[in-house]
Amino acid sequence: MNALQRHRALSRIWASDPGWRGWLTSVNHTDLGRMFMAVSAFFFIVGGILAMLIRAQLASPRSAFLGPEHYNQIFTMHGTIMMFLFAIPMFEGLAVYLLPKMLGSRDLAYPRLTAYGFWCYVFGGAMMIFSLLAGIAPDSGWFMYPPLSSTINSPGINSDFWLIGITFVEISAIAAAVEITVTILRYRAPGMSLARMPIFAWYALVTAVMILTGFPPLILGSILLELERSFGLPFFQVAHGGDALLWQHLFWLFGHPEVYIIFLPAAGAISTILPVMSRTRLLGHPWVIAAAVSLAVLSFGLWVHHMFTTGIPHLALAFFSAASTLVAVPTAVQIFAWIGTIAKGRPQLHLPMMWMLSFFATFVIGGLTGVMVAVVPFDWQAHDTYFIVAHLHYVLIGGFVFPMLGALYYWMPHVTGRKTFFKLGNKAFWLIVPGFHGTFLLLHWVGLLGMRRRIDTFDPGQGWEVINIIASVSSFVMAIGFALVLIDVVVNAAVAIRGSRDPWGA
Repeated sequence: MNALQRHRALSRIWASDPGWRGWLTSVNHTDLGRMFMAVSAFFFIVGGILAMLIRAQLASPRSAFLGPEHYNQIFTMHGTIMMFLFAIPMFEGLAVYLLPKMLGSRDLAYPRLTAYGFWCYVFGGAMMIFSLLAGIAPDSGWFMYPPLSSTINSPGINSDFWLIGITFVEISAIAAAVEITVTILRYRAPGMSLARMPIFAWYALVTAVMILTGFPPLILGSILLELERSFGLPFFQVAHGGDALLWQHLFWLFGHPEVYIIFLPAAGAISTILPVMSRTRLLGHPWVIAAAVSLAVLSFGLWVHHMFTTGIPHLALAFFSAASTLVAVPTAVQIFAWIGTIAKGRPQLHLPMMWMLSFFATFVIGGLTGVMVAVVPFDWQAHDTYFIVAHLHYVLIGGFVFPMLGALYYWMPHVTGRKTFFKLGNKAFWLIVPGFHGTFLLLHWVGLLGMRRRIDTFDPGQGWEVINIIASVSSFVMAIGFALVLIDVVVNAAVAIRGSRDPWGA
C-alpha cells in the first residue's frame, strides 16, 4: 500500500459518520470546532436581535414598545447570551478547530470530552432559548443578584432556568479548558518546545488555565442559589441568616477574569494576524507572552472592582482600585508590541487588517474608561449608569468582536477553501464601526448626564431624548452591517470559486 492509499484508508477510518448522524456522533476536532462556532454565531444573532429590541424601546421617552416585564427578560437574556453563550464558546470553537493543526497533532487529547462539552453547551443554551420563547426567561439581570433572583422577588421558575442552564454551559467551558490545556502541554509535535509554540497556542493555554480557575466559583454560586430557591437553604437571603454579598463575591470572582478570558483569545488572533498583515515578525514575542500571563494573574485580584458601592472597607477599596489600575500595564505592553510590529513592517490594508485597526481605536478607549471606573470616587458617581454600559461594550465588542471579525476573514479561506468573491465584508466594515461608535460613544455621554442602566423607559425633559434616538439609529446601522457579514460568509462559503487556503502568504 503506497502513501496515498494509506492516507485514504486512514481518512475513511477517522471520518465522521455520513449525513445527519455524523453531526450527532462526531468526535473530530474539525467538525466540533465548526459546530461550536456555528452555534455561538447563532446565539450572537439572537443576542443582537434582543439588543435591537432594547434600543427600540429606549429610542424615545415613555415608550410603550415593551412592558417592564418583557424588557427585564430581554436585557437579562441579552447579557446572558453575549457573555455566556457567544464569547467563550466562540473561543472554544476556534481553539478546538485550530490547535491540532498548529501543534501538529492528529486530534485533541480527549475527543469525546470535547463532544461532551459541546452537547452540554447546546443543552444549556437550548434551556435559555426555550425560556425566552415561553415567556419565562430570567428577569433579574445577567448577574442574577440576590435578593432580586431569590424566591422573595422572583417566585416563578424564571431564575431556575438561568441557574441550571448556565451550570451546563460552565461545565462545557471547563471540559473544553481541560481539553485545550492537556493538548497543548502533552500533544505538541516532536521538537516543538513551549518556546517554539505558535503564539495563538500560548494565548489559548493561558485562557484555558483561567477558565479552570475562574469558572468553578460561578458553578458553586449557581448551585447554592438553586439549592436556596428549591429547598430554602439560607445562603444569600439575609432574613434567613444568609449574605447577599456572598453571591457578588462568587459571581465577580468569575466575572472580572471573564472579561480577560474573552479578551485574551482575541489578543492571540491579533498576535497571529498582525505580523502576517505587516509582513514581519511579532515584535517582543517573549514580552507579549509574559504580558498575557501577567494579565491572567492580575485579573484574579480585582473582582471587587465591581463592588465599590457596596460599602466594603476603605482599605479594600484602596487595594482593589490599585489592582484595577495596575492591570492596564500588561495590556499596554501588548498594545505597544502590536503597534511596534506595524511600525517595523510593511502593513497591507486587507480586510483583516482593517478590523485590527478598528480594534486599536476602540479597545484603547474602552481601556481608558476602565481606568476611570477603577478610581473609586468616579465609580461612585458613574456606577449603574449608561457610562458603565458603554465602557463594557467598548471593551467587549472592541476587544473581542472586532478582532474575531478580522479572524473570520483571515481564516475563512482556510476553512472553506474558496476565494472571497463578493466584497460585502468591506461594506459591512463601514457600517459596523461608525454604527458602533455612534451608539456607544453617545451612551457614555448620556450616562454622565445621569441616565441609569436597566431602566425600561425615561421621562422627557432630562436632556436624554436626542442622544438616545441617535444612538438607536446608529445601533440599527451597526445591525445591518452584521447582517451583511452573515450574508457574505454564507454566500462565499456556498458559491465562491475555489482558491488558495493561504491567500495572505502567512
